[in-house]
Amino acid sequence: MIAVRDIQKRFGRVPAVRDVSFTLEPGQVVGLLGANGAGKTTTIRMITGYLLPDAGSVRVGGIDLATDPVAARRRLGYLPESAPVYPEMSVADYLRFRASLHAMQRREARAAIARVLDRCLISDAARRRIGHLSKGYRQRVGLAGALLHDPPVLVLDEPTDGLDPAQVRQVRELIRDLGRTRTILVSSHIVPEVEKTCDRVLIMAAGRIRVDARPADLIAARGRGPYVLEVRRAPGGIDPRAAASQVVGVAEVRVAPVGSGAGEWLSLRLRPRDDAPDLREAIACAMASAGLTVRELRREEPGLERVVLDLLDAGEDEPGATSPQAAARDRSAQPAEGPA
Repeated sequence: MIAVRDIQKRFGRVPAVRDVSFTLEPGQVVGLLGANGAGKTTTIRMITGYLLPDAGSVRVGGIDLATDPVAARRRLGYLPESAPVYPEMSVADYLRFRASLHAMQRREARAAIARVLDRCLISDAARRRIGHLSKGYRQRVGLAGALLHDPPVLVLDEPTDGLDPAQVRQVRELIRDLGRTRTILVSSHIVPEVEKTCDRVLIMAAGRIRVDARPADLIAARGRGPYVLEVRRAPGGIDPRAAASQVVGVAEVRVAPVGSGAGEWLSLRLRPRDDAPDLREAIACAMASAGLTVRELRREEPGLERVVLDLLDAGEDEPGATSPQAAARDRSAQPAEGPA
């Protein structure tokens, strides 16, 4: 439903997006991640037609956005990071206005407005002025506007921005439900949200797609995390570090006091060798044989957030990586988005 081929965009001498290509299929919810200045927003604005690429092409539902932008946009719903709504309008009036932009007949518009009010959980605010609503409600009004014409493709930039935890959960469930029959691209800086919502993740750095993979595959490729223990300090007894180092398969042991100061409990982090089996039983036996009391023993599981941070840290060292100053020029050079 979305086919991006070798798109490029520069602002002056600053390369914001460089040779980005990817394809999103129906039924996929895909997350777009990256640090500030990575090129995410510029990429989204080219996909949605707010910016024209300097090179390359974007097709939405098989239609080239450059040659037939009106037909392509009919297949696409877009929610920018800050929902572009008119504060002086009521929610219902705003949605009626959006319906008129899509040339909906009155009966069709009424049905569509009722549908999105219900789906976005804002029926109770239909008669209220948008300017009197909380940021979270305004965000959901923007999402309702993006859904109004029932597009097969949705592009959502920070869709949970400003929502409370209960609303975040509701919007997350809504996105996954919508993703059963639509193609959805979600840009977010909240990695756990992407991990819980998306089937696939694109990671951008320095204007390029560095990673295109399923979150579970990224985590699995990183390997399992270290073992974490808390043991009681034994005055005059066996050193916990020495006891842990004797376990076959342990490559490194780090020891730190639990809490501040030199208390009676120590925290141990045991990094296993890459080829080591599950060492929990061996570690427990080694601690017991040494006469050490263990009150915690667990394996630290790497999450997507840690994987993404490591990938982005690696990307920042590459030649041509976008600096914070260049990122600021990137943002200031882009046109503002209107409510319609």
